Amino acid sequence: MTQIGPFNFNTIVQGDCIEQLKKLPDNSVDLIFADPPYNLQLNGDLYRPNQTKVDAVNDKWDKFESKEEYDKFCIQWLGECHRVLKNTGSIWVIGTYHNIFRVGAIMQNLNFWLLNDIIWVKTNPMPNFKGTRFNNAHETLIWATKSKTSSYTFHYHSMKVLNDDLQMRSDWLIPICQGDERIKVNGVKAHSTQKPAELLYRIILSTSNTNDLVLDPFSGSGTTAAVAKRLGRRFIAFEREPFYIQVANDRLAKIAPIDKPLLEYKIEKRKPKVPFGNLIEKGYVKIGEHLFSRDAKFSAQVLADTSLQYLDVVGSIHKVSATILNKENHNGWSYWYVRRDGILYSIDTLRHDYEKKFLNPHTNYPEINFGNNVVNEPEETFLAYEHNAV
Repeated sequence: MTQIGPFNFNTIVQGDCIEQLKKLPDNSVDLIFADPPYNLQLNGDLYRPNQTKVDAVNDKWDKFESKEEYDKFCIQWLGECHRVLKNTGSIWVIGTYHNIFRVGAIMQNLNFWLLNDIIWVKTNPMPNFKGTRFNNAHETLIWATKSKTSSYTFHYHSMKVLNDDLQMRSDWLIPICQGDERIKVNGVKAHSTQKPAELLYRIILSTSNTNDLVLDPFSGSGTTAAVAKRLGRRFIAFEREPFYIQVANDRLAKIAPIDKPLLEYKIEKRKPKVPFGNLIEKGYVKIGEHLFSRDAKFSAQVLADTSLQYLDVVGSIHKVSATILNKENHNGWSYWYVRRDGILYSIDTLRHDYEKKFLNPHTNYPEINFGNNVVNEPEETFLAYEHNAV
C-alpha cells in the first residue's frame, strides 16, 4: 500500500486542510499533530526597548473576523480529524492562551477523550518587552483519543528512560527554535511559529509506532513530517502556502531515516503471562522429559504436577534453577531449555508461541522450525534467545 485515499504517503499536499481532510478514509490515521492558527488578535506592532520591531505572528492565515468564525473553523477541521483518526490512535493539538481553551472545549464536544494537557515550558522565551504582563513562557498541548473507550499507543518505559529513569511529567522543558534549527530564507525566518524538532520527537516517539501514519493538517515548515520521516513513520501533511511547502520539502530532502533496528522499543517488551503448567497441558513440554541448562551441564525431569526434579530437589522451574545456581531467587524462564532434534531451545520461546496461538491469535510472528514442530515466535525473542547443539 503506497497511498491513502487520493494521496501518496510521505507527501505534503497543497490545499485547504478541511477540504483535504474530507478526502481521507474513515479510521485511517494513527497519530495526528495539529498546530492550528492561534487567532492571536494582536493590536498593532510590537517594539523592543531599542525600538527595533519584534518579528511577531501577524500572518494572514492567523487572522479571523471573530471568535465565532474561529470556533466554526475549529469545529470543521477537528470534526474531520475525529472521523479519520483510528480508535487506536491519538491526536495532539498545541496552542496558547488565545485559543487552547476554546479548542479543548470543542474537542470535548466532539467526543474526543482528553488524556493529558502538556505544558511546553520554553527555556528561552521571548521577553515581555512592555513589562505589562508576566513573561509568556509556555504553550499548552492537549493529548486525546477518539473516545473514552479507545485504546492507544503510549511507550511509557521509553519516556521514563528519556527522563533519566524518572516518570515523564506533563511539563516539558524544551527551548524554542534557535540557531541552525531555525529555518531562514534570505536571512528572514521562513515560518513565524516553527516548532522545535525536539517537541515533535517526544510526541511521535511516545505515542506511535514505526510505519504508523502521522497526519499534520497544518504543515507549516514541515517539522512533523521531518521528524516522522526520521523516526520511520509514514506521513501525510496539508499546507495552503506553496512557499512553506517548498521550505518543508527542502528540509525533508536532507532527512535520513534512523536504521530500523534502532527504532525498536526493546525496553517496552513484556514477557507473556503464561504459567509453565500451561505449556505441559498443551503438550509443548512433555511429562517425563528433561529440561537442560544452557550449557547442558544440568538437567531436571518434568513431573506430572508440573514441578521439576533435580537430584533430591523438587520445585518450580524457578526454585530448581535457583538451587542449582545457589541463589535465593532466579528466573527459570531464562535458565531452562528443551532439546529438539539435538538443539537446545529456551522454554521462553514456547510461552511466546502459546501466547500467540491461545491468547493473541491475531499477532503476526515469524516461524521457527523446531525439527518437525513449527513454532511461531516474536522476532525480538528469536533474536534474543541462545541455542546450543548438544
